[in-house]
This record gives sequence, structure tokens and C-alpha cells, in this order.
Amino acid sequence: MSKPSILIVEDDETIALLLRYNLEAEGYHVTTVERGDEADLVLREVVPDLVLLDWMLPGLSGIELCRRLRQRPETQRLPIILLTARGEEDERVRGLATGADDYIVKPFSVPELLARVRALLRRASPERVASLLMAGDIIINRETRRVKRGDRELQLGPTEYRILEFLMERTGRVFERSQLLDSIWGMDSDIDERTVDVHVGRLRKAINKPKERDPIRTVRGTGYAFDETFAQLTRVEIPH
Repeated sequence: MSKPSILIVEDDETIALLLRYNLEAEGYHVTTVERGDEADLVLREVVPDLVLLDWMLPGLSGIELCRRLRQRPETQRLPIILLTARGEEDERVRGLATGADDYIVKPFSVPELLARVRALLRRASPERVASLLMAGDIIINRETRRVKRGDRELQLGPTEYRILEFLMERTGRVFERSQLLDSIWGMDSDIDERTVDVHVGRLRKAINKPKERDPIRTVRGTGYAFDETFAQLTRVEIPH
């Protein structure tokens, strides 16, 4: 399963490191920024699966950033957890009224925070935790990391697997090459954007036979998407 991505916006280096260490240990892909205005710029380029947002930040307050995010269509439903030392009831109400989904007061319990992150991700993006992804005749089993199209098993490299899974989770949404680089390879990667084209080409070669419909849609001058007309994304849980 591809790692859900979490953006930590926290100017206290000790807390940021604590959060990053524990979230990465849980299997999340984590990015950290220290300033609210910097986070605002990052979120205009790449939308993560969840944001941990400190209330008091340099450049732009967490509460104002939360308000801005709720005004943009692409981040209107982005899960946001506010972190703050403000524990008074009226402050909690203000934070939630601004658009935060949850609220954790410092000092906090790390196990509790991790549990809230898991619960919010499960509620906001059930496809991120489903065992199977199905679209048309393509099935990804995330427990075994096997991919099938019809009756045949597809042989995908690790990067091609992550690209297919990432796009299938977000059927119909167009991603620029830079966004795919950040999401698949990581925001700190110095890989050239042309590498995305190479791996998408390999993915297409692996999943498509002659005369089969290509589910990967190229948007000229922009990037790629999993074609929403190929099939509606289906989420299935494997019974245990």
C-alpha cells in the first residue's frame, strides 16, 4: 500500500521531530514545514492526505491557514488536526468552527494522536486503507502487492506499482508531473520530471495488451490521470 502523506506545520523543532519520527514509524510519508505562509505555498502545489497544524505559527497563523484551506475547492475536504496549547473550551470551539476536523492540546499523548490520525484518515479517505482497489478489469491487492488485469497477473516494478495505485486511488484527478514526483518519489527528490514519463510508459507497457483500452489518460501539457470513464473506483475489504 502506498503511504498516506501527512504535512506537519509546526515551528517547535522538538515537537516536529517527535511527530515526524512517530508518524514515519507508523508508515506515513511525512513532510514538515515551520511557517504558516510556507505551508500555504506547499499546499497550493501538493495536497497531502492529512495536515497536522499548529495554531501559533510565524508568517501566517494556523487558524488563518485553516480558514484559507477551507475556501479552496482542492483543500475544502482536506483532513486537518489543530495542535495547540490553548485548551479552553471557547478556543476549541473557535478552532473547530474555522474548519478543523479535530483538536489536540499540548502536551499530548503520542498514542492518542496516532489513533486520531488513523481514525480521521479512515473516515476521510476509506480508499487509502482498503485492501483491494478495483477499476474495470484491473485489481490491486495491497496486502500481497499483486496486480491483475482480467485473468493475467501483471509484473510491475515498485515505482510503476506506486504510480498505478496512486492514480487509481484518485480516479479522474489530473496530476502534473511535479505533483507525481513529490507524491511518488518525495518532495526532497531531485529526479527530473522526464523520469515520470519514462515510468508511466513502462506502466502502460505492463498493463496494456494490443487493442486493450489504456486506463492512463495523458493530459497534454499537464500530466496524467486514471481515466474516470474506464471504471468507477471500487473499494473492497478482504475479510480476515
